[in-house]
Amino acid sequence: QVQLVESGGGLVQAGGSLTLSCAFSGRGFSRRVLEWYRQPPGKQREFVASITGGGMPNYAHFVKGRFTISRDNAKNTVDLRMDSLIPDDTGVYYCNNMDVWGQGTQVTVSL
Repeated sequence: QVQLVESGGGLVQAGGSLTLSCAFSGRGFSRRVLEWYRQPPGKQREFVASITGGGMPNYAHFVKGRFTISRDNAKNTVDLRMDSLIPDDTGVYYCNNMDVWGQGTQVTVSL
């Protein structure tokens, strides 16, 4: 079965950068669409970005131009590079494939 493990979260000042990583275990990674979601404090989980097996990205409007999603089909990983971070980017970031979720990684952006 598929398992997802996120890493790379932390505390960063506004304007800074972080790169999150999602490690995939299971079959068929190169054919799967992988997605990143986030859950800000007190709010619902929301879509951030996705990437197809062929590397085609898609982004939520509020991260376009600041975040970059990428994948390494040899290493079974999906990364989310986050630049120009703002306090509103604070939340728990989750990796997703269909009905499987990782445990999440906390990102906190301070002023």
